[in-house]
Amino acid sequence: MIDAVQALSVILVLGVTILLAWLISPYITGVFKRKTSRLDKLFNPIENFIYKITGVNTEQTMGWKQYFLAGLLLNVVMMVIGFLILVFQGNLPLNPMGFPGIHPDLAFMQVVSFVTNTDLQHYNGETTFSYLSQIGVLQWLMFTSAVTGLCMGIAFIRGLVAGAKDMGNFYVDFTRSIIRILIPLAIIASIIFLALGVPQTLNGYTTVKTIEGATQTLFIGPVASLDSIMQIGTNGGGFYGANAAYPFMNPSPITNILMISLMLLLPTALIFVFGQMIGKKTESRPLLWGAYILFGAALAVSFIPALPLIAPGIEVRFGGFMSSFYTVSTTAATTGSLNSALLGNHPLTWLSGFLGMFVQSMPGGKGVGMMYMVMYIIITVFIVGLMSGRTPEYLGMKINGRDVKLVMIAFLIHPMIILIPTVIAYASGAASAIGVSGNSVGYTQILWEFTSAAANNGSDFLGASGNTPFFNIATAIVMLIGRFVPLAILLALSGSMIGRKRGGTTSGLKTDTLIFTIVLVASIIILVVLTFFPFLAIGPIASFFKGLVNGF
Repeated sequence: MIDAVQALSVILVLGVTILLAWLISPYITGVFKRKTSRLDKLFNPIENFIYKITGVNTEQTMGWKQYFLAGLLLNVVMMVIGFLILVFQGNLPLNPMGFPGIHPDLAFMQVVSFVTNTDLQHYNGETTFSYLSQIGVLQWLMFTSAVTGLCMGIAFIRGLVAGAKDMGNFYVDFTRSIIRILIPLAIIASIIFLALGVPQTLNGYTTVKTIEGATQTLFIGPVASLDSIMQIGTNGGGFYGANAAYPFMNPSPITNILMISLMLLLPTALIFVFGQMIGKKTESRPLLWGAYILFGAALAVSFIPALPLIAPGIEVRFGGFMSSFYTVSTTAATTGSLNSALLGNHPLTWLSGFLGMFVQSMPGGKGVGMMYMVMYIIITVFIVGLMSGRTPEYLGMKINGRDVKLVMIAFLIHPMIILIPTVIAYASGAASAIGVSGNSVGYTQILWEFTSAAANNGSDFLGASGNTPFFNIATAIVMLIGRFVPLAILLALSGSMIGRKRGGTTSGLKTDTLIFTIVLVASIIILVVLTFFPFLAIGPIASFFKGLVNGF
């Protein structure tokens, strides 16, 4: 169990993060409402130049289909360009280490991974990718994938606004998000990381002599800039295979806390933006309270044991408490960066991580997590309506049968794309081929791999051992479905609400109260337990009880 000081540190980190998110939320709302700002003199010329050379009509509006297809097409184009750079990196500049091109199946998997904001890594970046690939593909896709999720979330909100006529213009939202939100935040965070000792260079790797007289290669590169967008964009892909466990990437407890705060910042801010854009700030309450009640529950579960190592000898740099806090945060925000080896964590920490990836909205990824929480709200008001015998309503709109079908399809896709490939991995022998056993720990590794891919999280047990044709192709397919299919369905839901008649709530159900939030949280837990408990029982839960018997 944690002590009072540790509990206070959790409260302070989360409290400061929520406060910062609340402070920046009016600015984010203003960006998407295209409000006049003092920064227009700086940003307008840059944006107008981009609109001019790309031929974007800033006054054009889009329905949900146009908006989604615009985002999908742009991401496909970037995926193709990124694939070509990775495959031919050996013949391209900014490769002082002389790394060869990437094998096509790994290159395909990695561009899909970064385009979908998953950043699942089947490679060790410091020995695989050139500086051009790290900056021109991976870091750039971290920006664009983050912005895609952010824009889709904003479009979703617009469909719920009373009197809305369209969902905006994806290309305008995309441009303004990068120029006015992500780049400024990333620059500030990069400078802070640099000041805290994270390297940033393009001069190639350095060989030095150790105290013992041996030689050692220092793998350094554009790490600080990657750190910033990795966390702010809830991406998670690291410069190093060990990710945030690597000392150059996460050198101190201060950078560790900063990483936790940054990954939760924008997803939390989007909850406040939701209330501001629909004109009912109190409607942000169930999203915020629900997200952090679930987050707190996951933390509580992970802090139950004394957190002994499952695999003795695996280093947990920041200790059991901070490793557990970080793991729960990175799965709750669907970021996926890790500051310790998952195999070194306690099974109850794994269980908490699964909860974050199953729910996807505690608070989830920026924009997308908010969309999922609204999905759960609609499911909850439908269930309450059935129990009370009244028509379910949300934001003054009646929820119809089509709405419920859409949210249930969006929910059920998730377990399907997790469980089916997990079974195939064992049935085909792909799991045993990379040395993963059939016991509870091995099963947890494979289940986590596809859960992480489906939730666009990116943390995993396998690492470079997953670089096989089966796992590269299978996870790529799962990531594409897990990213774009739910986005399309939830945008369709929001688009169907444009122009829908609104009135006062007659069902007597107020969705901005603490009581409703408790019902919402209970509904989410019941849905997740009913769906996934049997599979968790033979994975992390079985590992936990086995550890109790054997004394870990």
